[in-house]
Amino acid sequence: MKKTTKFLTVAALLATGFSGTAMADEGFSIGADVVSSYVWRGTELGDSFAVQPSLTYTFAGSGVEVGAWGSYAVAENDGSRYKEIDLYVSVPVGPLTLTATDYFTAADGNKSFDFTDDGPNVVEISASYAIDDLSLLAGVNVAGFDTNNAVYCEAGYQFYDKDGYTASGFVGAGNEVYTTDADFNVVNTGISVSKDRYTASYVYNPDSEMSHLVFMASF
Repeated sequence: MKKTTKFLTVAALLATGFSGTAMADEGFSIGADVVSSYVWRGTELGDSFAVQPSLTYTFAGSGVEVGAWGSYAVAENDGSRYKEIDLYVSVPVGPLTLTATDYFTAADGNKSFDFTDDGPNVVEISASYAIDDLSLLAGVNVAGFDTNNAVYCEAGYQFYDKDGYTASGFVGAGNEVYTTDADFNVVNTGISVSKDRYTASYVYNPDSEMSHLVFMASF
């Protein structure tokens, strides 16, 4: 699931969805990431290399951004390839950025914009804040698949910037549907190190007791 602007990274933070308050250049932007596996908020989605394209448009003067983001597994798992297409709009409001995201799991038979309790879409409203090296995110599911208004919160901190390398640590907690129970648990901890267009991230989910090491190249 996306990352608003990219929930997989903020270049360095894996799948978290932080977005700063600085205005992006107006107009269209396209890009893509290639990842060794798709790990979102501490959980692996699709056991395969994945290509993750993005398309955005930023409105002049306001900083309002609308976009689409996808993740497409390269290989099949149990006879199918994981596919996801997310739509979002982000609006700067003072020091915060408010984002509405529609997460859509594009499995066979699923229809876009089906927001029923057992449908393939989840709508999340989130707020992010960044100051210096600290980033904060809080989101709540408000519509679509029956997630009982699940909440996710995350904090990240960039603690290293030298010789072209940056390193950030992060910790996230929530009670979303991929946790092992409905309680609010820490599900996403780790460190991401970036240089140029490349990022390597070690992620540990204390709830599932699973570790992930992910490599990403951005284009």
